[in-house]
Amino acid sequence: MRVLICGGGVIGAACAYFLAERGIEAMVIERTGIANAASGKSGGFLALDWCDGSAAEPLARRSFALHAELADRIDDDWGYRRIDTIGVVASARRDVGFYRKLPAPGWLAEGAAVHARLGTAETTAQVAPAAFTGALMRAAIARGARLMMGTVTGVARDADGAVRGVMVDGQEVAGDAVVIAMGPWSVMASRWLPLPAVYGLKGHSLVFRYAPAPAPCALFVELETEAGTLASPEVFPRPDGTTYVCGLSSKAPLPVDPAAVAPDDDGSARLRAMTAQFAPDLGGADVLSAQACYRPVVEDGLPLIGAVPGVAGAYVATGHSVWGMLNGPATGEAIAALIADGESRAVDLSPFDPARLPALDAGEVQVVT
Repeated sequence: MRVLICGGGVIGAACAYFLAERGIEAMVIERTGIANAASGKSGGFLALDWCDGSAAEPLARRSFALHAELADRIDDDWGYRRIDTIGVVASARRDVGFYRKLPAPGWLAEGAAVHARLGTAETTAQVAPAAFTGALMRAAIARGARLMMGTVTGVARDADGAVRGVMVDGQEVAGDAVVIAMGPWSVMASRWLPLPAVYGLKGHSLVFRYAPAPAPCALFVELETEAGTLASPEVFPRPDGTTYVCGLSSKAPLPVDPAAVAPDDDGSARLRAMTAQFAPDLGGADVLSAQACYRPVVEDGLPLIGAVPGVAGAYVATGHSVWGMLNGPATGEAIAALIADGESRAVDLSPFDPARLPALDAGEVQVVT
């Protein structure tokens, strides 16, 4: 059996890894490069219980456990570590000392207040997302998977409508099953398959040359800016001596080519200015990377994971929003089980069935050329 996986982000790499572990031939087809979009530019934050109470709870808990298992199982380094996580309140306009419940790290602004411990080393962790995605892909290739560079332009189907392969740069590549895992670009597959709409939400991030001391922790900040607006920056120090900051979104149109994604004209400067308000030394540090990515979101907030209705051999795995890096392993494991066994036993996929939402009309697909 040969499975063609469209997309070289964390979801596609995880699907390839778990299929290869089962001895199933997997080929990842990627246009721009492994982890070239959100899988290389996200924060890499992992949480055991932050999806509790939602339909995604079993998926997140299973995936959090798999992250720890993979760190032991695969001989590679992607910066996996357990960390504490705190909530911070800061304002450029008023005193927020009322919110102070815990001591603040010394590298934060004097007026910043830690209001809660949001996670401990038992419940929160991190990875370097590009390194993790690359390691999964290398591990999949070591187990027999393949990587093909090219642009998927369609799905080939036989006379009965079942999948027989995909079109890559106009040429048919044969396969027994196809997995659509192209993040927000999965919307383009709605031209070929009956799939619900997937949208791209643009987010900006900065990577600073900065290593906070003492022991690093993840920060989720509620910030009142000098203009009186509210923002929610997220801060993730990494083991390599850098610190990642995100928290500025926009609704810019999704370009056809992932390589064309770039920060908004003022996005990086605004994010840096916000950072300096609650962490002056961090905001003044050298910026190693100013970047942007599009997170894939679905109308009801849940990912699409499962068989494409009415098309034998077609599957989809996308729409994870901010939790793609967290839920990548369990999604890959579940898709591999669904293809090989006809069902996923580790996680019930029924809440993520793409048939729960109406399919997008092919004429509604809009991306920027």
